[in-house]
Amino acid sequence: MIRTLKAFDLKGKNILIRVDFNVPMDGETVTNNFRIKAVIPTINTCLEGGAAVVLMSHLGRPNGEIDPELSLMPVGEELAGLMEMPIKFSQDCVSNDAIDTSLSLKSGEIHLLENLRFHSGEKKNDLTFSSRLARHGQIYINDAFGTSHRAHASNVGVASHFKHAGIGWLMDKEINFLDRFMQKPHHPLTLILGGAKIGSKLGLIHRFMDKADNIIIGGGMALTFLKARGKEVGISLVDDTMVSTAKNILNLARTSQVKLYLPDDVICGKSLSDSEPKGPFKINDIPKDLMGLDIGPATVSKFNDIISQSKTVVWNGPMGVFEMKGYSRGTRDLGIHLANCVENGQKVIVGGGDTSAATEKYGLSQLMTHVSTGGGSSLELLSGNQLPALRALEI
Repeated sequence: MIRTLKAFDLKGKNILIRVDFNVPMDGETVTNNFRIKAVIPTINTCLEGGAAVVLMSHLGRPNGEIDPELSLMPVGEELAGLMEMPIKFSQDCVSNDAIDTSLSLKSGEIHLLENLRFHSGEKKNDLTFSSRLARHGQIYINDAFGTSHRAHASNVGVASHFKHAGIGWLMDKEINFLDRFMQKPHHPLTLILGGAKIGSKLGLIHRFMDKADNIIIGGGMALTFLKARGKEVGISLVDDTMVSTAKNILNLARTSQVKLYLPDDVICGKSLSDSEPKGPFKINDIPKDLMGLDIGPATVSKFNDIISQSKTVVWNGPMGVFEMKGYSRGTRDLGIHLANCVENGQKVIVGGGDTSAATEKYGLSQLMTHVSTGGGSSLELLSGNQLPALRALEI
């Protein structure tokens, strides 16, 4: 069993919360505050319960060295604006000054610690580093779903130093939709997969072979499957090491009850930087000097028809290079259709990473049943694997 915030007496306590503030930045400006806003309900519960809050997170990959460009100070300023209150900030997460600041907090105050990964002990799950972090609070709450698939000091090592430890509302929501809800989903169940990499989604594909009614594959990974079917894919970026694996998945789908769907047409470009889209081209007619960069309109229509007949949809991965205007239509139109399906009572669960970035870009996040804040973590949980950060909190 894992305890939630409601299991603890918060009044007068310092609550050490592991959050996921690994957000997109443009210099010192936060360009997407989705993950920051997602943890505010947990922070508010602590403050309203009479507690003080200490927040710890990582940002980027500084590899154990101090990198001013990856400081969490701008994130703290963004949070302060959202909360409409001042926030204390320490420039070293385990310094004596930082610990003293936490120990002197009054109820209702917030203290943000500097980037955890400025210390190599974070990723190494170092015992001494974990012990120093634990001195910031009397109750430990993990609300950083996005890092739950990693065994680091701030989400695994630190938990052993607390008698009172549990999860926040964001983590509870993620577990509810990605684990509990998916144990008995309403059928027909459709899995939509996109993005470029097949390897990271093999566990998800195999788990849903016996669970889903339909599997839709778009994005870059669809080109690898099309090549496995002997189709001409031009100069598309195909993972040649995964062609045989794709063949095996196609054969497995034929012998199971799941129906697997691939694109019928694609939008192409000369390269990833080509700003002038070409097509659509039917799959058998892709020019040898072009690459597929988005699904075409016939494919969007086919995929949307399948989605309309589903009661539960799980979406992980964009349908094309949605960051570029000319290759965004497939992802955008699919997302809009999914949002409309939610209005009609269907359940739509969106995986993290690029997919959540796409729904944010098109203003669709609030219209979905659930949008996960974790890419790798959502894949692991949906694949049926236990997350190290959750295992550390089991009682």
